[in-house]
Amino acid sequence: MATRTDALSRERIVAAAVALLDVAGESGLTFRALAAHLRTGPGAIYWHVANKDELLIAATDAVLGAAMAAGVTGDDPRATIRAVALGVFDAIDAHPWAGTQLTRMPSQRSVLRLFERVGRQLQALGVPAAAQFGAASAVLNYILGVAGQNAALARSQEPGTDRTAVLAAASADLDPDEYPFTRSVAAQLRDHDDREQFLAGVDLVLAGIATLR
Repeated sequence: MATRTDALSRERIVAAAVALLDVAGESGLTFRALAAHLRTGPGAIYWHVANKDELLIAATDAVLGAAMAAGVTGDDPRATIRAVALGVFDAIDAHPWAGTQLTRMPSQRSVLRLFERVGRQLQALGVPAAAQFGAASAVLNYILGVAGQNAALARSQEPGTDRTAVLAAASADLDPDEYPFTRSVAAQLRDHDDREQFLAGVDLVLAGIATLR
């Protein structure tokens, strides 16, 4: 039996959308499937959410909201940026569809909030005003780009696949004359930790930004 329409809330609908997205991806998120999950009618959902795009934005905001809050680490701007970056990386790793949404709609609230959080920390680090936009953009693009790429790679493999081993095996098959460097780091591809590599990249970007001071 369908539940009463007034028992629904936007929060319940968004939470159900996240659950569906985690299982079926963007193509599996339909108002019909969502209505079945919530045991209500599609019309009741439209009362709270206008369309699928609005629902995707709300779901992305929901999974990244905790990641943004987790980045509050005291008075160390660099540590805060690292914590925020890692929180976003982990959130997108757990919800790969969110990475797609962030790149598809770069002006949405989650991206703007991430840009704002990073920018304030760069100001606290003493980055000159003229360089703040470029520096914040570099950090933002690194976070979203690497996290999104990691999520896309995860989605391209069967669950449980050792992705780094797949990459290492693929690089080992490359022509040694055309790809000498890639073959030389094949062992590191096999053994590296994605999160550690991600943070190492954040540190490299921040080290470059530090020279601006």
